[in-house]
Amino acid sequence: MEGDVTDTVEATATVCDFDPMSGSIPATKVEITVSCRNLLDRDTFSKSDPLVVLYTQGAESKQWREFGRTEVIDNTLNPDFVRKYILDYFFEEKQNLRFDVYDIDSKSPDLAKHDFLGQVYCTLGEIVGSPASRLEKQLVGIPGKTCGTIILSAEELGNCRDYATMQFCANKLDKKDFFGKSDPFMVFYRSNEDGTFTICHKTEVVKNTLNPVWEPFSIPVRALCNGDYERTIKVEVYDWDRDGSHDFIGEFTTSYKDLCRCQSQLNVYEVVNPKKKLKKKRYINSGTVSLLSFNVESEHTFLDYIKGGTQIHFTVAIDFTASNGNPSQSTSLHYMNPYQMNAYAMALKAVGEIIQDYDSDKMFPALGFGAKLPPDGRVSHEFPLNGNVENPYCNGIEGILEAYHQSLKTVQLYGPTNFAPVVNHVARYAAAVQDGSQYFVLLIITDGVISDMAQTKEAIVNAAKLPMSIIIVGVGQAEFDAMVELDGDDVRISSRGKLAERDIVQFVPFRDYMDRTGNHVLSMARLAKDVLAEIPDQLISYMKSRAIKPCPLPPVYSSCVQPETESV
Repeated sequence: MEGDVTDTVEATATVCDFDPMSGSIPATKVEITVSCRNLLDRDTFSKSDPLVVLYTQGAESKQWREFGRTEVIDNTLNPDFVRKYILDYFFEEKQNLRFDVYDIDSKSPDLAKHDFLGQVYCTLGEIVGSPASRLEKQLVGIPGKTCGTIILSAEELGNCRDYATMQFCANKLDKKDFFGKSDPFMVFYRSNEDGTFTICHKTEVVKNTLNPVWEPFSIPVRALCNGDYERTIKVEVYDWDRDGSHDFIGEFTTSYKDLCRCQSQLNVYEVVNPKKKLKKKRYINSGTVSLLSFNVESEHTFLDYIKGGTQIHFTVAIDFTASNGNPSQSTSLHYMNPYQMNAYAMALKAVGEIIQDYDSDKMFPALGFGAKLPPDGRVSHEFPLNGNVENPYCNGIEGILEAYHQSLKTVQLYGPTNFAPVVNHVARYAAAVQDGSQYFVLLIITDGVISDMAQTKEAIVNAAKLPMSIIIVGVGQAEFDAMVELDGDDVRISSRGKLAERDIVQFVPFRDYMDRTGNHVLSMARLAKDVLAEIPDQLISYMKSRAIKPCPLPPVYSSCVQPETESV
C-alpha cells in the first residue's frame, strides 16, 4: 500500500541544521493518531473490520490525493489504530484533510470493493488547535445513518532519532481460556500531556501459554515517550480471542528511564487487574512481565547513507509480450505517437529522472522480456534493449528511451509474461556488492497477468536478502490482482514456506495517475512520488538488517592555494 508513512522525522530548523547553499521550508512534523467509536456494523456474522484512509488536498489543484492508510483491525466498532500519519504542519497554510473509514472485506487495495462507513473533513489546524490537540467529530456520508465518531489527536514530534529494541517474557499469567491456556499479547501506550494514553505498539500473540516469551521488537524512542524519558508508559496484557473480544489479564506502568535499567530487579513488573484487586482481598497479581533485553541505537536516515556515498543503480525491464498490441497501431500500448509519449515511456521517464540523481555515472541497464529476437526468432525474457549482451547499459534516461524505440523495430512481441529472469538478473549484481556502497532498484513495466508467479515469488524472496528494491508499474486496463500479492504491504510474500526478509516490492497501476485534463507532467510527478516513496525505508531496512552504518563524510577539501599546472 502506498502511502505507508515513514517513521523518519526531521525537526523544525535549528542552528545545527543550518546548511548554506541549500534551501528548505521550515516545517514542524505532526503525528496524527486515529481512533473511532460506535462505527456502523456492516458484517453479518461479526463486527466490521475497519481501516481509515487519509486524503490531503493539493494547494493549487484542489484535488484529493490519498496520503496513507491505517492498518486493518479485525472485528471491532471501536478501533484504536497503531499506524500513524506524519504530516508537515504549516501555520500559515490551510491544510485540508479528509478521513474516509471503510470496512475491509478482502485483500484488494481497491476501496470500491469494500464497505464505506463514513467520512470527516477537517483541517490540520483544526486538530492542532482543539483542546489538548484532540478533535472528535461525527462521521457523515451515509444518508439516514448515524455513522459514529472519529477521534483525531495531534502531537508535535521531537527530533529524537533513537530506536529502542527490547524483548519481554511473562510468568504465571492468569488462565483465561476454558479449554486451554491463555494466548497472551501486550499493548503499549505512551502517556500524553493531558493524561490520556496513545497506543504505540502491539506485540504478536503467543498461543496457549501462561509463560510467553515475545519476539524482540524495535520502536522509535519518540513513539514511546516523545523525548520525555520519565513519561509514563502503560502496558496492557490481553488473552487473544478469535472474535476480537480479547480478555483483559492486567496492566503495569513503566517509563523509558526505567526500561534503560535493563534486567535488574526493577525490570520485573507485576501485572495487575484493578477490578480483581478491588474484589479479592488476597489478590496479589495476575502474573509478572520481565524485560529480557533493552538496546538503543541511533536511527540513520536515507540521506545519511546517500551523503556517505551509497550509489543507487537503476535497471528497467519492459514487457514486450503480444498482449500489448501491434506497435504500429494506435491502439497498442507500445504505439509511438510523434506528439506524446506512451504509458511505458512516461512511467520510465517519471521514475528514472528522479533515481538518476543518485547514480554518479548515469549508465543504466535496460532489459526487455517476452519477445522473439532476431535472427532466429528465439523467445527471450532477459534481452538488452540496445542489442548488446556484453554491455546492456544505456546513457541516461534518454538513452534508454532511444534503445526502447529501436528495439520495437527489431523484435517481435510474443510471450509469456515472465518476471523471474529479470529479477534474478539484477539480483546477481546486487549479490556481488552487499557492503552498503550500492543499492539496486529494478523498474518493471508490464501490461498484464504474470505467467511465472511461483518462480517470481521465489526470486523476490531471495532478492529480499539483497540490497535491492523492485517497482512494478502496470499499464493498460488489465486486472492486476496478482501484482498486489507481490506488493507485500499487507501480507509478506513467501515462497516454499519461506517468508521474504523485507518488503521490497511496490506496485501501482499507471491508470490511477492519469490526469483527466491530459497534464502528463502532473501524472508523471504523482506516479514518481508514490512508487519511490518506499525506496528510502527499504534501503534503510536492508542496511539495518546487515548492521551497516553510513560511511563518515570525507573531510571537505578547502585550500586557498591553487595547485600548480604546467602550460601545454
